[in-house]
Amino acid sequence: MLRCNYHTHTVLCDGSDTPEDVVLEAIAKGFRHLGFSGHMDPDIHMDWPAYVAEVSRLRRKYADRLDILMGVELDNMYDPACCPGAEYVIGSTHFLDVDSPVPMSVDSSLDTMRDLCRNYFGGDYYALSRAYFELEAKVYDRLHCTWVGHFDLVTRFNDEAHFLDESDPRYTGPALEAMEYLAGEGVPFEINCGAVNRGRKAELYPRHELLRALHDFGGQIFINADAHQKELLDGGFDVAVRKAIDCGFTHVNYLAHDAAGGVQVRQVALDGLY
Repeated sequence: MLRCNYHTHTVLCDGSDTPEDVVLEAIAKGFRHLGFSGHMDPDIHMDWPAYVAEVSRLRRKYADRLDILMGVELDNMYDPACCPGAEYVIGSTHFLDVDSPVPMSVDSSLDTMRDLCRNYFGGDYYALSRAYFELEAKVYDRLHCTWVGHFDLVTRFNDEAHFLDESDPRYTGPALEAMEYLAGEGVPFEINCGAVNRGRKAELYPRHELLRALHDFGGQIFINADAHQKELLDGGFDVAVRKAIDCGFTHVNYLAHDAAGGVQVRQVALDGLY
């Protein structure tokens, strides 16, 4: 089984557990690497110096048991200058660039999503999804992220509301355009297990057809739990590994500190993770 996770949230942002409790759970699960990735978004904004201090403390305390990395999940609409010293950046698109008095997220609630579509896209969810993927295509240019987080988050409520057909070219066209551009820039994508391991969606992000297209575009992958509670640090990994193999991938990326303390991107064969 994959023994690392880099998309991890704690009580310092919107997670359920303290960073130290998450570390202890990772050790209990036999993890070798753990990356914290607190939110730095317009609506969830950590105390960055306190976050750095706590992750650094834990890294020192557990250095002989776990390789701990200090990352950040940064929204496409935010300024990367807010998180100096981050060892990696997950580039995520939660918000759309609309003229709203408050940030409008595609994943906060179904009611918010409906309001966003009605008020800014004339009730046309295909127009909304096009705007989402046009913004998503800019995530690497804006953030120089280490990888793209939950690429098709715009479908967060689609299993419940069925507001668009995910096989319709009006949806797949903009998604594939964004994916091809980002893959061409060399930025990896994560297979995000968060919606599956919390029972929110039947499909991982990216969904099967998009993940297969990513392989065909020559893309690379990470696999992450998007864990907001310690018990889900490896939630969905078995599903993600099987899905990645089914879509043609042979290896998955992971991060590790080298002997000098730098962060390296390494790979492990997927067929050895069962």
